[in-house]
Amino acid sequence: MPAQKRKRPRGVVDTSVLVAGIAGFKSTGFRSTEIAPRNPSANLLRDWIEGDTFVWLVSDEILLEYKRVLGRLGVRRPLIGKIINLLREEAELVPASALPGISPDPGDDPFCGCAEAGRADFIVTLNPKDFPQALLSAHVIKPGEDVPTTARRKPRLQV
Repeated sequence: MPAQKRKRPRGVVDTSVLVAGIAGFKSTGFRSTEIAPRNPSANLLRDWIEGDTFVWLVSDEILLEYKRVLGRLGVRRPLIGKIINLLREEAELVPASALPGISPDPGDDPFCGCAEAGRADFIVTLNPKDFPQALLSAHVIKPGEDVPTTARRKPRLQV
């Protein structure tokens, strides 16, 4: 891994943020090819794409979740393919499995496992109650909050 990538904060993006981010883009005008973000989730995605602001951590389970949820919400298949391909190319794939029993929502356990195995500095979510801060090394933040540059100081869970 290049030294430059190590200096950037490392984060896991919950599906809720990806979905809200995609929904939060709109054209800036008639016939315009410029797209403006209109919510904090869209700003996070734009900043990652344009500014390489953090290392986006994913696992195979997370990519599958993104794909399933976007499909269920009616996002066009070509757009889903572009999103998943971009993440496969630009995000860091973490060989991780779910950490059972961490989240009150078992569907979020793969995100907790990825954060721990990938030594994430943060997890960004619209549902912080599903990510118990006391059990995670990564800071749990909402879109629009400052991205932490270091993880919390506590022992990591076994992944």
